[in-house]
Amino acid sequence: MDTGFIIEKFILVAVIFGISLVIAMYSTYAERKVAAYLQDRLGPDRAGPFGILQPLADGIKMFMKEEIIPTTSNRWLFIVGPGLALLCACIGTAVIPWGSPMEIGGKIVPLQVADINVGVLYIFGVVSLGVYGVMIGGWASNNKYSLLSAIRAASQNISYEIAMGLSIIALLLMTNTLSLKEIVDQQHGWRWNVLYQPLGFLIFMVCSFAETNRAPFDLPECETELIGGYHTEYSSMKLGFYLFAEYINMFVSSAVMATLYFGGYNYPGMDYMATLLGPTWAPLFGTAVLFAKIFFFIFFFMWVRWTIPRFRYDQLMNLGWKGLIPLAIANIIITGVVIAILENF
Repeated sequence: MDTGFIIEKFILVAVIFGISLVIAMYSTYAERKVAAYLQDRLGPDRAGPFGILQPLADGIKMFMKEEIIPTTSNRWLFIVGPGLALLCACIGTAVIPWGSPMEIGGKIVPLQVADINVGVLYIFGVVSLGVYGVMIGGWASNNKYSLLSAIRAASQNISYEIAMGLSIIALLLMTNTLSLKEIVDQQHGWRWNVLYQPLGFLIFMVCSFAETNRAPFDLPECETELIGGYHTEYSSMKLGFYLFAEYINMFVSSAVMATLYFGGYNYPGMDYMATLLGPTWAPLFGTAVLFAKIFFFIFFFMWVRWTIPRFRYDQLMNLGWKGLIPLAIANIIITGVVIAILENF
């Protein structure tokens, strides 16, 4: 294998991993600032200008806190759980196309770690594995509240993964591909999939809230019933890993929604910008557009959290099984009928 190819991919992986961690870190700052704005207060404003160094202070605090492992816990699994949750959150970025191929020194460099032809299935596989980190951590804690929370998380994820998968089927009927790169390329300019699949996008977005355990679907961390949820017994950076995993999952979910339904790095007038900026800077401008879409969805996640009250658990399950799944099936049928009519006429 070409050494240059390995170095190129290693650099790309390192850059994406670093960006994911930085965005997750400053999402905690943004979360508090958005909450403060919606509640008419200031939020963090002590550590640095406008509180911009607050995430660094929180990170140092996490590292300096006492490390506690319950004596009755399964020590090995107690340690593995947070690491698995963070790992599954990070590896979802591997198949996301972050921009169109960029020319560097006469060489074309794709801004995607792995352009596999089953990228959509890879994303769903990673999402399915993520619940193991939560489940292992809750079970290994040997705490009944943590275990109950982990069971809730597993039930919630399984329920909403079905609706999420069905919502994607209608999109795949239109695109005829499982490759995220091809799906993005088909949305060149203004041909975004959300214009053709608004119901599918709505279902996918609601399921994303449930998959990332974000309010109003944060039942696994329901403090009033389950203390702190599945990470009640965790402290120091093990707790930090779980919190980081949630924010990285939010980042990856936002990137997937922007890729599947909002054109990814495509935008109106991109052909003109490609002529104006050239083969090196135009792809970077498209990447900036993609990140602008991602940041909007991250803000939307936070906006909903501080606006809508938490569901009861029975309401959560009823919405998944009795609401979203029938809607997703109806969307598949409607999409299939429309495609058949358009192909014949």
